[in-house]
Amino acid sequence: MSKTLSSIVPKSAKSAEQVPKQVTIQAVRGMNDLLPQDAPLWQFLEDTTRAVFEQYGYRLMRTPVVEPTSLYVRSLGEVTDVVEKEMYSFEDGMNGEKLTLRPEATAGLVRAAIEHHLIYEGPKRIWTSGPMFRHERPQKGRYRQFHQFDVEALGFAGPDVDAEQIVMLARLWRRLGFANVELHINSIGDAPAREAHREALVKYFEANADQLDEDAKRRLYTNPLRTLDTKNPKMQALANGAPKLADYLGEVECIHFAGVKSRLDAAGVKYLENPRLVRGFDYYNRTVFEFIGRGKDWELTIAGGGRYDGLMAQIGGKPAPGCGFGFGVERVMMLLQESPPPQPDALDVYVVYAEEAESQAWQVAEQLRDRGLAVAVHGTGDASVGSFKSQMKKADDSGARFAIIVGSDELAAGKISVKNLGNGEQQLSTVDEAASQIKPTR
Repeated sequence: MSKTLSSIVPKSAKSAEQVPKQVTIQAVRGMNDLLPQDAPLWQFLEDTTRAVFEQYGYRLMRTPVVEPTSLYVRSLGEVTDVVEKEMYSFEDGMNGEKLTLRPEATAGLVRAAIEHHLIYEGPKRIWTSGPMFRHERPQKGRYRQFHQFDVEALGFAGPDVDAEQIVMLARLWRRLGFANVELHINSIGDAPAREAHREALVKYFEANADQLDEDAKRRLYTNPLRTLDTKNPKMQALANGAPKLADYLGEVECIHFAGVKSRLDAAGVKYLENPRLVRGFDYYNRTVFEFIGRGKDWELTIAGGGRYDGLMAQIGGKPAPGCGFGFGVERVMMLLQESPPPQPDALDVYVVYAEEAESQAWQVAEQLRDRGLAVAVHGTGDASVGSFKSQMKKADDSGARFAIIVGSDELAAGKISVKNLGNGEQQLSTVDEAASQIKPTR
C-alpha cells in the first residue's frame, strides 16, 4: 500500500512554521542560459559563420557530446591540463564503460571519420558546432559549458589548407566587423624535431630547476614543451631564454611553414611569428596558430588550431593528414557585444484581432508566413483576447515593424488593416497587398 504524504512528513515538520522553504534551483555554476533577448546576436554569429564556412566548401557534420574517455586520453595526451584536471568523466552504470563529456571537437570528428570511412573516396572538409565541457574555474570568457565552432580538413597534406583555414577565419572576423584581432603563428615541426627539442628543453629546465613552478616540475620529463606557454609571470624570462624549436626543424618542415606564410602574404593576412606558441594538445604538429581578440578591458584567445597529421593513426585509423581549428562562441560574442552590428527585426508582423476574428487572424498569419514573413499572432494568456489597445501595446513591445489588424470592420470588408509601427500610418489592404508592402528582413 502506498504511503500518504502525512505519513511521510515527520510530525515535527507538519506545522507551517516548521516546513522548510523550497530552495530555488539554479543553473550549474559556469553553465549559462541563453535568453530570448540575447538570441539575435548569437543567431547573427551562427548564420554568418555558416555562410563563410560554406563559401570555402566545408560541410556540416555532427557527433555525440559523450565519447569514450580513452579517446581523449589517447588524442589529447595524459599530461595535458584538460585530461589531468578538466574533463567531466563518469562510469556508465549499465556496463561500466568510462565516458566523458566532450572537452573539444576534433577527436570526436576524427573518430567518426575513421568509423565511417569518411575519407575513403578522398579528402573532406567538414565543420561542426555545439557545446563542450571542461571543469574549470568560471571567469570572464571561460565557462564549464561553452560553445564552439570547429573546422577540420581531413586528408589534405599541403600548406595550402593550413593557410586556407587561417584566411577563412580572417574573412569571418572582417564580416563580423572585428578590428582588434591579432594572428599568431608558429611551426612546432614533426616528431623527430620535437623530440630533439624536448631533450634540449629538459636539460635547460633541469639546469634552472630552482625557477620552475609546480606545474613545470611535474611536467619536466613528460611534457616540457607546455612550460613554454606558461602563464606564470615569474617564469616568463626563463621561458623566453629556452631553446627554440625553430632551430631543430628539418628542411621539409621549414618548406611547409614557408608555404603557409607565403599564402598568408598573398592573401594580405598579417601575422606575428610566435616561437613560444605550442597549443595545448599533444596531437598537433607543424603549423599552429591562434587569433587573439582584444576588448575594452580584456585580451583572450578567441580561436586556435593547427595541423595534426598523426592523429588518425594515434586513435586507431589509417595514417592520414589533418588540419583544423576551433573558436569559442562566448569569447567571440564578447567582441560582438562591444560593437554589435545592426540586426534585422525579430518580427516582421504582429497580428491583433477581435475575438470573433480569431480563426481569420490565424489564416492571415499562415498566408503571410507562406510569403517568407516572420509573424507572431497575439496570444491571450487567459480566457480573454483583450482590448485592441492592450493588443497594440503588445505589438509595439514585440519589436515588429508592422501590425496586422483583423477586426469586425475588416471582417465585413474581407480585408485586413496594415499599420506601420514606425510612423503610425495605417491602410486597408488585401493579404497579397500587405505581403508586397512588407518585405522580409531576413
